[in-house]
Amino acid sequence: MSLADVQEMTKIQKRYLNGIEEGNYDMMPGKFYVRAFIKQYAEAVGLDPEQLFEEYKSEIPSSYEDEIPQRATKVEKVRSTVPAESSKILEYLPRILVTAFVVGALFLVWFLIPKSDSNDKTVKEETVVEQPKEQENEKKVAKEKEEPKKETKKEEKVQEPAKPKQTLTALGVSGRKATYELQNAEKFEVTILSKGETWIGVTDGSGKSYYNNMLAKGQSQTFDLTGQTSAKIVVGFAPDTEIKVNGETLTYQLPAAKQVRQDVIIQAKPAEQ
Repeated sequence: MSLADVQEMTKIQKRYLNGIEEGNYDMMPGKFYVRAFIKQYAEAVGLDPEQLFEEYKSEIPSSYEDEIPQRATKVEKVRSTVPAESSKILEYLPRILVTAFVVGALFLVWFLIPKSDSNDKTVKEETVVEQPKEQENEKKVAKEKEEPKKETKKEEKVQEPAKPKQTLTALGVSGRKATYELQNAEKFEVTILSKGETWIGVTDGSGKSYYNNMLAKGQSQTFDLTGQTSAKIVVGFAPDTEIKVNGETLTYQLPAAKQVRQDVIIQAKPAEQ
């Protein structure tokens, strides 16, 4: 086995192993370690350490037992010192914790009580001040709701009466002449439509002519007679002729199939104001 192998087994530095083999014990950290290292070395290579100590007792330091009390005394001093310091800390620790707790509790009480009182006062003042405002607002809202109702009633009273509806009334016939009366019309507009082929003539009450001609199938003519008191429409072939007054279809008083040539007289009365 090499010294490196022994070092790996015993965890003793190689230089100390070399010193043991050479008998150079002065390089060791202490006489106590000389005997301890020799024992580990012997056990690692399969030798009896006690037999070695006996055989080489004149060379190996014999102060193994003398150093144990000295090293133990140092350890005891260290141990006795450490607990002393920790014991002092443990002795004062409860007092420190209690003091900190009491101070924290007092600070919390001081911090909360004044704020709660001031908040209560503020809330009370705000409620006292705001109550009249809320009552005033409620009164205003109630008035606003009532006022529109009054205005609505006034508006209903002021509403204008409905205008009378236009009427086109048949007054009677005389020979081939049929007379009609137009009432409550804001305008006087006549439209003539040809369903086949017909001749028509249109004049107003003053004798002014608006149209005298044939109308082919599908043709129509519209005449604005607003302001005139009457109009005369000469129909050449009534079965193919349709007359509308302000969009209302005129119904022939004389059957169109029997009386194909007709004179239609429309008397217009102004709309009532």
